[in-house]
Amino acid sequence: MSSVNQSGWKPTVPTAATSEGTTTTGNRALMLEEPLIFEIGDSETTGVDFEPSAPAPGHDRLAGLKRTNPIELPGLTEPETVRHYTRLSRQNYAIDLGLFPLGSCTMKHNPRLNEKMARLPGFADIHPLQPRETVQGALEVINQLAFWLIDLTGMHGVAMSPKAGAHGELCGLLCIRAALEARGDARQVVLVPESAHGTNPATAAFCGYRVENIPATAAGRVDLAALKARLGPDVAAVMITNPNTCGLFEPEMKAISDAVHAAGGFVYCDGANFNAIVGKVRPGDLGIDAMHINLHKTFSTPHGGGGPGSGPVVLSEALSPFGPLPYTARTQDGVIHLVEEEQAEDFARTHFGRPAQSFGRMVAFHGQMGMFTRALSYILSHGADGLAQVAEDSVLNANYVLRSLEDVLDAPFAGSGPCMHEAIFSDRGFAEGFSTIDVAKALIDEGFHPMTMYFPLVVHGAMLIEPTETESKASLDQFIVALRSIAERARAGDEALKAAPVHAPRRRLDETLAARKPVLTYQTPAPDGAEAGVGTEIGGR
Repeated sequence: MSSVNQSGWKPTVPTAATSEGTTTTGNRALMLEEPLIFEIGDSETTGVDFEPSAPAPGHDRLAGLKRTNPIELPGLTEPETVRHYTRLSRQNYAIDLGLFPLGSCTMKHNPRLNEKMARLPGFADIHPLQPRETVQGALEVINQLAFWLIDLTGMHGVAMSPKAGAHGELCGLLCIRAALEARGDARQVVLVPESAHGTNPATAAFCGYRVENIPATAAGRVDLAALKARLGPDVAAVMITNPNTCGLFEPEMKAISDAVHAAGGFVYCDGANFNAIVGKVRPGDLGIDAMHINLHKTFSTPHGGGGPGSGPVVLSEALSPFGPLPYTARTQDGVIHLVEEEQAEDFARTHFGRPAQSFGRMVAFHGQMGMFTRALSYILSHGADGLAQVAEDSVLNANYVLRSLEDVLDAPFAGSGPCMHEAIFSDRGFAEGFSTIDVAKALIDEGFHPMTMYFPLVVHGAMLIEPTETESKASLDQFIVALRSIAERARAGDEALKAAPVHAPRRRLDETLAARKPVLTYQTPAPDGAEAGVGTEIGGR
């Protein structure tokens, strides 16, 4: 790749209207307009050109595998390539740049210590097909993390292999189905409260269950009377989120579990919000039978971006025998075993005194080693007292946000007592024609990623904010000042909000068109006068 532009390509310079007139670059200060990579380079040239008369090699070095079709990749110089991807990276928001107020997502800081541990050669370079005697250290990490998860939740066992929260939900329901089948009980219904996460009903339906909703009370909690009235011999389980998606703890959780168990069903808890109660409440003490734990939410492993995830599932004594393979177990000689299908029957009879009852396998290997290492590093660096402080500080921060904004933003459950890890607001009180999206877009101009919008559905125009425990009072004060100002403008009907964001790389897009007809592939623009193809831009600058 050459450092000299030899292609002769000249960029098509976009124009952008501003309040001062029309510019010819589309640039905004040092945030430079960035075209698509195919609009930068010429696919017919490369960064390195050979003289037409250059002699051909004396023999075929590619053993007959020489490419015959055009490669159709943009030929860029090295500076063009580096600048393109660097500019794109500057248009991305990240937790390393500022507060991520997304509710129900726990976008907390990832300590660099965790990353350093995960990159140690003994963890980063191992292969899942290595002989087990060569990976005892990795199995020790999995086993220690499993111990901590069991201890923190007060449960009996844990399935480490699920790769994400929704995958963990699937694991928990498959355990419940296996337990019901073992006793010859064919139940068809899973009850899901309105305040649960949206993946809960989807997972239950995926497992073949019929899903029925349980209403919430005016205080944002599960309607216990409605739940008890619906319980019966056809109910396999209740999937409940606690703390729930309204940011509230379910004070009648034990009564809910007792009622479900009395009716012969099981209790599944969505543990995505465990960050709010870790070290303070043990779900096992509340009668829960299965709960997934998002390691990226509670124990700081990286979140999203298409990368690896992890959602271990803790299980009650009634469900532990039905957990998936493989699992780790330490025998009396101190050796940690990774129990696979081949050993499952003998291992269960020898060490547990029962036949193997696992519902089967969910993943190719044992789970996500990098996530396990990061989570255990986080746990050990905090200790039991530090993990309790995580919950205390996350709840303190959320309540600070709630009480600092409840006079300018409607807080529907502000009278229900303290919130947990997240505060919820609505668009009630805004001037006619103004809604949550106007506030969210204006936050971008203030340098903040918007909060979660329009979720949960039980609150009209919901704005769900989770500051996590990793934000300082100073950073929260900055966010609160910005959001107060925007809320006051929305209540006053400031029409300028409708144009937000004005300082972002792109202005407000057509949200509906962008969602329903996204442009996912690039095609060469049609010649002048021809009908535009899929390369047409959606929305506006």
